[in-house]
Amino acid sequence: MTEPTLTDVLHDLETLRGEVERDGHETVGRWGDWIERENFAASALNFAHYLAFRRRDIRPLQRRMIQLGLSSLGRAESRVLPTLDAILSILRSAVDGAAFAQTAPEEFFAGEIRAAANAEELLGPLSPQGRARLMVTLPAAAADDTAFMTRLADLGVEAVRINCAHGDDNAWERMIDQVERAAERTGRRMKILMDLPGPKVRTSEIRSKHLKRVALEEQLAISLPGQLAHAPESMPAIECALAEALQAAEPGHRIFIDDGKLCTTVVRREPWGVVVRVIAGADGKGYKLKPDKGVNFPDTDFSTPALTSEDRAMLRFVAWRADAVEFSFVQSHEDVAELQELLARERPDHWRRLGLVLKIETSRAIRNLPDMLVRAAGRQPAAIMIARGDLAVEIGFVRLAEMQEEILWLGEAAQVPVIWATQVLESYLKTGVPTRSEFTDAAMAARAECVMLNKGPYLFEAIEQLDGVLGRMSGHLRKKTPQLRPLRTW
Repeated sequence: MTEPTLTDVLHDLETLRGEVERDGHETVGRWGDWIERENFAASALNFAHYLAFRRRDIRPLQRRMIQLGLSSLGRAESRVLPTLDAILSILRSAVDGAAFAQTAPEEFFAGEIRAAANAEELLGPLSPQGRARLMVTLPAAAADDTAFMTRLADLGVEAVRINCAHGDDNAWERMIDQVERAAERTGRRMKILMDLPGPKVRTSEIRSKHLKRVALEEQLAISLPGQLAHAPESMPAIECALAEALQAAEPGHRIFIDDGKLCTTVVRREPWGVVVRVIAGADGKGYKLKPDKGVNFPDTDFSTPALTSEDRAMLRFVAWRADAVEFSFVQSHEDVAELQELLARERPDHWRRLGLVLKIETSRAIRNLPDMLVRAAGRQPAAIMIARGDLAVEIGFVRLAEMQEEILWLGEAAQVPVIWATQVLESYLKTGVPTRSEFTDAAMAARAECVMLNKGPYLFEAIEQLDGVLGRMSGHLRKKTPQLRPLRTW
């Protein structure tokens, strides 16, 4: 291995900067008139530079820089060109004797400042005891429980989530009234996020006269809506609520049921649906089939509108009463544009004040995330939710850890908040007894701007424990940057 020289590294770094600036400019040009919010223009440009930067293999250059004691490029997300320029200035001074030009702190850290402002706009200010914002999914009982909502506010919860897959306008209105009452009592008003359900890729009817359990290697019939009666009597049968997905499934494609608890593969297609074989997930008793469980088609490419007729009807309420809309099953920038058009019709004068949260649940959404994010944040406050339940099933549990890192990096580069969601402290919420792994998982959530907790009998205890974990982790880590606080354990 040849020894790196300052001159060689300077040349390679100048070449890299030129390519990143050129390619980033082309990307911003392609985004064109999507960027209507003036305060997002600088963020979009840095985002474009980051995408160009990460399309290249920086590892050989990075290793040579480390050997020379130069600053790492691994923390450039929110400030791509300022980071490159700072290192270039040092190298030019060392190689050519050029005067060192230091960037002013407010300019170098401008991306972090914008990111913090964007998080506060959409998710509210951090509570005094908070290190990352907390969002809680409201149970149905919260509609009539003033003490519950007041306790959330007292504990410093910054936002609440209303899942519109459950309840109706009346129940949601009562929940919102409780939020406002809690604000009057505590002086802290929690942000209200409302989740559009999106297409129902779920199980529905089960053939009741047949055994409802399926065993490993057994065949199972999955029928189209309304076709359950046509499935063979010789096998267990269940209905899938989304015809488009089932009609696109081919032999060999995997179909997962109940967040991946039952894994199957398609054996053959039939006019009424498909026959699948169980390949994992059934214990000695077999897997018990249930209605209203999620169904995932990770190998199947199908198209279905992201907004259902039910979602459109809900928008008449949501657009006026929510602080932000959570967009389920969004998969393209066209989906984002369609929702924004509907919001503009509902609230023509000030729909841009509404936040828009992109729930990343599928591999297609991951592929299209940059364009979706710019289309959203270019017109209104935006955030990314890592919907880890569906996403893990779609891309595989092995890839989830890698992908949630990439989504965190993209959010930081675009200077928009990221919400870490699904199964955070799930065991603790249900039983009051944590698992070893879930607190490690919760600690990693400190790199996001917001962590979402679901409902459970031990919710308040979980909030206090999570605050403690996030507070301790914030002393060690900010995004990807070690804080190097003194260690006093030894």
